[in-house]
Amino acid sequence: MTYDAVPLIPRDVLFGNPERISPSLSPDGTRLGFVAPDDGVLNVWVGPADDPSAARPVTHDRGRGIRIFMFCHDDRTLVYLQDTDGDEDWRLYALDLESGESTLLTPQTGVTAGVLEHNRWNPTTMLIGLNADDPALHDVYRVDLTTRALEKVETNPGYAGWLVDSHLQIRGGLTMTEDGGAVVYRRRDDGTDEPWFDISAEDVAATDVVGFSRDGSAAFILSSVDANAARLIRVDLASGAETVLAEDPDYDVSGVAMHPDTLEPQAVTFVKQRKEWVYLDQELGAEIDHLRSRLHGEVGVSRAVRDDRTWLVSDVLSDGPVRYYVFDRDSRELTYLFSHRPELEEYRLAEMEPFSFTARDGLTVHGYLTFPPEVPRSGLPAVLNVHGGPWARDTWGYDPEAQWFANRGYVCVQVNFRGSTGYGKAFGNAGNKQWGRAMHTDLLDAIDHLVESGAVDRDRVGIYGGSYGGYAALAGAAFTPDVFRCAVDLVGPSNLLTLLASVPEYWKPQIAFMHTRVGNPDTEADMLWERSPLSKADQIRIPVLVAQGKNDPRVKVAEAEQIVNALKDKGLDHEYLLFEDEGHGLAKPENRERFYAAAEAFLAEHLGGRSS
Repeated sequence: MTYDAVPLIPRDVLFGNPERISPSLSPDGTRLGFVAPDDGVLNVWVGPADDPSAARPVTHDRGRGIRIFMFCHDDRTLVYLQDTDGDEDWRLYALDLESGESTLLTPQTGVTAGVLEHNRWNPTTMLIGLNADDPALHDVYRVDLTTRALEKVETNPGYAGWLVDSHLQIRGGLTMTEDGGAVVYRRRDDGTDEPWFDISAEDVAATDVVGFSRDGSAAFILSSVDANAARLIRVDLASGAETVLAEDPDYDVSGVAMHPDTLEPQAVTFVKQRKEWVYLDQELGAEIDHLRSRLHGEVGVSRAVRDDRTWLVSDVLSDGPVRYYVFDRDSRELTYLFSHRPELEEYRLAEMEPFSFTARDGLTVHGYLTFPPEVPRSGLPAVLNVHGGPWARDTWGYDPEAQWFANRGYVCVQVNFRGSTGYGKAFGNAGNKQWGRAMHTDLLDAIDHLVESGAVDRDRVGIYGGSYGGYAALAGAAFTPDVFRCAVDLVGPSNLLTLLASVPEYWKPQIAFMHTRVGNPDTEADMLWERSPLSKADQIRIPVLVAQGKNDPRVKVAEAEQIVNALKDKGLDHEYLLFEDEGHGLAKPENRERFYAAAEAFLAEHLGGRSS
């Protein structure tokens, strides 16, 4: 079979609005909610739990859409978050599912709200964080879901994060230290807070308080202290005794499943090449293994229903849409609900394949490859698709960009370069202050590995990414233009000095972390400038496509304008797409179409792949 016989997947199937995503069952088990298009804009839909086709939209946004919602335990309220054109000033709304009336709970301008705690034991109350008084700090407010009243209950003394238990009691908080570490505080019986434990800078990225047992006797902590990777530890709060519940020498615990009544851990997951489960409760483990035996991909379980007898289950594959089911634990019946994008079933998709290689300094680095289907794996053009964060990682599963590249004829190369999360603290800390250096050479070593294997044509490699990935694309163009034929940058910083000087106010309590990981402009300005693609703009010799959201609060529009102006002044080949109604990424389908159409044509011109 020749590759031309594999049909092009339309871009709107890959990047248009999904048919249904983010399903959730209500706590009483009677309702099903999900996000789906209404008149072309994503909104929240709600209907009977046993009949998704009967759902109707309960929000009616006609702008950027609504994607984040939660059913409340009063069994009549749904809350959702919405910002304005990507500014990430999240406002919290409460919707009465019986009357249809929506109330804006946080009407203040220029603030961002987030839910801290809401549970079955406090059905009409919710705690939220809100930076209304000090833009850098989130105070704690209580929301009365019956009256919709908002009451401030605690002023933030300087915490970057709060600790709250299931009784809606504040148990302490976390502050960052000047050296990039942290101190966790614990609340005394008299209402004052005392230091509980210190976290060094090398452990701060993988150490956190997960929660408290329902009876208040224990805390559960993820910690890499005295270990390479984050372990799950149970701490007896009376005695201080610690018990390690789950650990792996090389991989951090990535997820913890709690018993819905006792809030004791029942299972953990590690994300290695694929997701792996470790069961602390064998009865729960048997049920999850039963689901895994009946499904085909990575199984996810949501236990939102109060009696825990009905689960919402996801089945994630790399070569097909995400499928959702309802599992009745009593009857063992698994009922299919829907997939997030049924149209994908009509096309030939490619499977994501794990790979690893040895970097130039001997470090083992992992990643994923997605090959064009039905063609010999020899001398292919490739796109190095660099993940954002950079304190994140690529995982196995359905990835629309990986499918897009493979369908257009490129090997999609995704590398979890040093500094990526999940691989233990030694690997994570190996990325400290290595922007444009070892983090970048890991990407180069991946390409060398694939070229030496014969799979990739060295002369037809592009670099592409968003956020940190956009920085990496610009770094590739500026620092190593001989390696890449072209570069695509979406919302990536071009100047690390201006990036660090313009972070959102509510990031300021965590700025020491960024100084440890990226660099301190007060003491390392020369290094940061040297690592900035803007400083080497005159070395760019390859075509560059830059795309930016005008309202991006993280990577300001100046980051794009600086590099675009430099390219323009030097007469260098480039394209620039500015999206007036977007932020840190592209939410509107019409904007995604504009970007992906331009990027597809750009890559086809310079790498020779297919284009529609």
